[in-house]
Amino acid sequence: QVQLAESGGGLVEAGGSLRLSCAASGSFVSGAQLGWYRQAPGKQRELVATITRGGYTNVADSVTGRFTITRDNTKNAVYLQMNSLKPEDTAVYYCNLWLSRSMNYWGEGTLVTVSS
Repeated sequence: QVQLAESGGGLVEAGGSLRLSCAASGSFVSGAQLGWYRQAPGKQRELVATITRGGYTNVADSVTGRFTITRDNTKNAVYLQMNSLKPEDTAVYYCNLWLSRSMNYWGEGTLVTVSS
């Protein structure tokens, strides 16, 4: 059983920063790809960034240069540093753990609101 617990969301003004954290627990966590997705009101969930155990990252074009994903394998944790936030970054951010199509897990989400 995999569990993902996000924290760090909140309200911030445009141009500000937030750091999201996700603690993963359960089997197979150490070898899994971890990532962040987001879903804005009325829109589909979209990729923000992913990171493999070895540190290879995939970052969406819309956040490249502003967001940084990192992970701490000793803590089974993944982080998303978000800088230069824009109102269009407002969304619920979900932590994701992916091992295979049948082993794909989600956290409950944390709300990020960026005011203009």
